[in-house]
Amino acid sequence: MSADFGGRTGLRDRLSQWLRKGRAKEAADDGGRESLLLAAADAGLPLAPAAHPVGYRCSCDRVGCPTPARHPVSFAWQTQSTTDRAQLERWVRHQPQANFITATGMVHDVLDVPLDAGREALRRLLDAGVEVGPVAESDDGRMLFFTLTRGTPEEEDEWWPCELDCHPETMDEHPGLRWHCRGSYVLVPPARLPGEDRAVHWERGLEHPLPDPLTLLETLTDACARHVGEESDHAGAAWPLRR
Repeated sequence: MSADFGGRTGLRDRLSQWLRKGRAKEAADDGGRESLLLAAADAGLPLAPAAHPVGYRCSCDRVGCPTPARHPVSFAWQTQSTTDRAQLERWVRHQPQANFITATGMVHDVLDVPLDAGREALRRLLDAGVEVGPVAESDDGRMLFFTLTRGTPEEEDEWWPCELDCHPETMDEHPGLRWHCRGSYVLVPPARLPGEDRAVHWERGLEHPLPDPLTLLETLTDACARHVGEESDHAGAAWPLRR
């Protein structure tokens, strides 16, 4: 009986140890998430809570959500976005599953390109000695180049219009390069996407200063043009013309 009891006690001890390790790892993961988000706020990126994945669905429970786990939870995200550490800590601790978006056009813009084009452009920029700022990769096939904003002038007539400007409702219109500026947002790492082990993560961290977007634009647009051209070539090869 004592041996059996000892065996059960040993099993309980091992189970308790395993549970403690699991909780310690979870706490460490949460701490890393919070540290990265606070670092983003310290770098001047205004943040607001966003939806998160529930399996392959979105936590918003909207049927057919067009951007699952990629959108803010509040319609007031532009005014809600903040760099205040105390507020961010409250959000992170009370919403442990939430992703976070960063509102663009206030301090920073984001040049958002297809992943293959972004990797090619990043290589070329670094080889040329161009100062490249923070860069994030998203497992949905996009690369995000964080830059200084073009600004938000007081006079609307002074605003520099750009056909690449991207707003959340116009994402599908910009399959190549998207320029997130005033009125737009992107997920800020670390963020989780629907599916297994899909995420948004930093390729180059926030220790790199934000560059002027124009120093990156030519290389990025050229890489995107090459990417589109290659896709067209592959499509043509897959669907040959019949005689």
